[in-house]
Amino acid sequence: MIERYRERGYVSPLRAFPEPQALAYRQRLEDAEHALGGLKEDHRRKLHLYLAWVDEIVHHPAILDPVEALIGPDIRLFHLTLWVKEPRTEARISWHQDSTYFDLTPAEHVTAWVALSHSNHESGCVQVVPGSHRRGQVQHAVRRSEGNMLKIGQELDVPQGTQLDHLVLKPGEFSLHHTYLFHSSMPNRSDDRRIGLGISYIPTRCRVATPHRLSAMLVRGEDRFGHFDDEQRPDGDATPRALASHARAMEKWHTARKEIIERVNREAA
Repeated sequence: MIERYRERGYVSPLRAFPEPQALAYRQRLEDAEHALGGLKEDHRRKLHLYLAWVDEIVHHPAILDPVEALIGPDIRLFHLTLWVKEPRTEARISWHQDSTYFDLTPAEHVTAWVALSHSNHESGCVQVVPGSHRRGQVQHAVRRSEGNMLKIGQELDVPQGTQLDHLVLKPGEFSLHHTYLFHSSMPNRSDDRRIGLGISYIPTRCRVATPHRLSAMLVRGEDRFGHFDDEQRPDGDATPRALASHARAMEKWHTARKEIIERVNREAA
């Protein structure tokens, strides 16, 4: 697995938990959507801070064990995003590298993409350019277009005919990919929602070069560096304490993110 990751920039598929468990998690997500009147943009990020079942997933040994094999035993969860493509819609994700606006040093961030529904060619699974992570950070254009789920609009040009691999996943399976790997996904042409969690794990030695401190959750091992404020595990689903903890973390995220985006775009101009 380690050799394949180093060579191709990803490994897939891996099994996190049985399919019935994935479907049970999906039901809890849809229950939360109903209870909260839909998930607004901020509530689609860092869900592990206010939903106990997401916290359960991000601490799952079947996910953390291979992550540890790739980045070592001391692990923080830097960020998490819920990716939902509704059936038969034009939502897509442009070609990009996760590293572009994360600004993490060293570049050892690994994304675990955990499927809660079928993610395949029809539903618009993640597609990657194998080996592209070896090119390091590449400059992105900013092209905001309708349907692109990347709100900033970052986009790489990937020539027609480039060899692509498709990360087809069943519910409960996941992939791991390197922060520099070129990847995207196409619209969902199926009759079901495509639902996945993008979980960003980093070794504790990673830091973000911003004067504004970010928070991140220690999920395994110990932190001897202190680059991040600690995040608190939730005491249940959408409890007042958990929602307040999530709101504090998102406030820090937006403050630091604004500075990072402005600086990266300025350097690229």
